[in-house]
Amino acid sequence: MSFAEADAVSDRVAAGLAEIGVAPGDRVAILTENRPEMVETVFGCAKLGAIQVPLNHFLKGEFLRHQLEDSGASTLVGDRAGVSAAISLLDSIPELKRIVCFDDPPGSSSVEITSYDSVRASRAPTPAVELCSADLMAILYTSGTTGLPKGCMLSHAYHTHYGRVWCEFAGYEENDVLLSALPMYSNAARVTVMLPALTGGFTAVIEPAFHASTFIQRAIDADVTWIGGVGAMGMALIAQPPSPKDRAHKIRAAGFIPFDPEASDAFKQRFGIPEFFTELYGQTECAAVCFSPISGDRRPGSAGKPVPYLDVRLFDDDDREVEAGQVGEIVVRPRQPGVMFDGYWGKPEATLEAFRNLWYHTGDYGRFDAEGFLTFIDRKKDALRRRGMNVSSVELEMAISRHPAVAEAAVVALAAAMTEDDIKACLVLEPDATIEAEALFEFFSKNLPYFAVPRYVEIAASLPKNAMGRVMKHELRDAGVTEGTWDFEAMGLTVSRDDRR
Repeated sequence: MSFAEADAVSDRVAAGLAEIGVAPGDRVAILTENRPEMVETVFGCAKLGAIQVPLNHFLKGEFLRHQLEDSGASTLVGDRAGVSAAISLLDSIPELKRIVCFDDPPGSSSVEITSYDSVRASRAPTPAVELCSADLMAILYTSGTTGLPKGCMLSHAYHTHYGRVWCEFAGYEENDVLLSALPMYSNAARVTVMLPALTGGFTAVIEPAFHASTFIQRAIDADVTWIGGVGAMGMALIAQPPSPKDRAHKIRAAGFIPFDPEASDAFKQRFGIPEFFTELYGQTECAAVCFSPISGDRRPGSAGKPVPYLDVRLFDDDDREVEAGQVGEIVVRPRQPGVMFDGYWGKPEATLEAFRNLWYHTGDYGRFDAEGFLTFIDRKKDALRRRGMNVSSVELEMAISRHPAVAEAAVVALAAAMTEDDIKACLVLEPDATIEAEALFEFFSKNLPYFAVPRYVEIAASLPKNAMGRVMKHELRDAGVTEGTWDFEAMGLTVSRDDRR
């Protein structure tokens, strides 16, 4: 798709959405795998002034219902699997009034389902909408690290800003061809792939999904010069059997975050890629807090230095700045407009709490060295990261507790072999209740996104709690995998992203 084609078709999408009743300021949820129609919808919504709400396409059940309800989306645009997942929830989401389906609809619905082809075929004039850079463009949901997921409000200025700065940080050039399999609902894909390509005028090759066995071959076929993704993707590439194709490409640079420095050297040697960077710390709230530009001063193992458009400090629990070499919570505030989120959708109290004392508190611990490089230490918040996805422990515990045999649930992260986390669920059953491993796994696979399904489960008589009744999760983490722990993977019980139903 050329830039001119993308411009023209997104004009028609904007007009078509307006024709079916979508107005500026309306929330439009997008629930689909990576495909061209998603890119068209992103820019069509932006031109219409509608607020897009891209959702993780693996969401279902209560995970999906919460984000649709919380955003107040009146329109859902999605593929067949996404629409199917949403239809089953319509009775509890009265605000959702219309659905636009990329494919043949999955069946009957209590709201009108419109064909995306008919929307895209509109010949109505492109809506003349007055927009400014501060207007809200998107609501992206965070992992819900201290509760249910919260919607980050991101302006048009935020998106155009990161389109520009990422070209500089990553050293993208006009003739580059970037290959990515990041899911396009994620902020990472938007700020490192889609928006920089639009800003810098280079080509982006966007895969429907990541497959380690074919990724390098795809890079060869498409004359790719730049590859990137999350650290687990890079580790999966290293884990593939060596092949003559490993160096039969034109890739000049790669970036996978997070990534161990020693593994970085192994990656460069294996694939013959001269530039490899992993130095970055950011969040959806502010996409890059610290960074090492690919051509600048770098410190492998660090997250780089603070970006020029943010003031970045480390505070103790009393919001007093700590000295270099000491661990503190990473806090930030903007030096210019449009470089951070504008708060949490519909949650003014949570926004005020996050910005207490006029600093945005990230909830993460870090340490500055004497030269100003930041090292990420740990998450202060109660969150997990699995298969490239953030998982809210609170949300997962609520979903697991809906099983009739479960009285209490606590989930913790255990170290995984290929970066990120494995999830362990510690369960207390109802009196006289019993449950088999296979039956519990079936419940998980039907009610949880694939990336949130725990690998480990332990049935306990009680959970360790402090005097305030809070579960002491550090004790559960320290216990790790015990003799009484079920390991679903070892039992041959697995679920993959291929199963979205």
